[in-house]
Amino acid sequence: MIIFTPTSRTEKKPQKQNKKVLISHRGNLNGKQPHRENHPDYIQEAINKGYDVEVDFWYHEDKFWLGHDEPQHEVELQWVVDRVFKLWIHCKDLKTLEKLKQLENQGFEFNYFFHNTDDGTITSKGFLWIYPGKQPIENSIAVLPEEWNDDLTKCLGICSDSIDNYKQ
Repeated sequence: MIIFTPTSRTEKKPQKQNKKVLISHRGNLNGKQPHRENHPDYIQEAINKGYDVEVDFWYHEDKFWLGHDEPQHEVELQWVVDRVFKLWIHCKDLKTLEKLKQLENQGFEFNYFFHNTDDGTITSKGFLWIYPGKQPIENSIAVLPEEWNDDLTKCLGICSDSIDNYKQ
């Protein structure tokens, strides 16, 4: 029997500071790498370089998976727990959203969200996750700002396929 220890993400919320939260989109650092995106090893490489990572997450057939258009890379719940402070979990369907809410009710504190074509959404930890081309929004996470040359003056963080370009 495996026992998972819920962890707290309360210290994750960045304090007011000049440095923005830098989030690798699916593990990418210097441009899109579709064949590597959402692979656990690729995610870990980005974490090892000091970045948070947005991952596409599925709960399918009673298992957890990473993958953009479909479940591709199976991961154990413990894999997610071990990286809880570095992951921004994009639930890819309502079943996954429901499962993470159930886990939250059991004491797990993941930072997760669901969106489809919305201009923005709010993560489970209260962050504003804003669709590309909709900036500037104060204290938000700007997603793929390079696609729209977004104004980043008001954002709290950046999620990008080329996150290395935003390193100060």
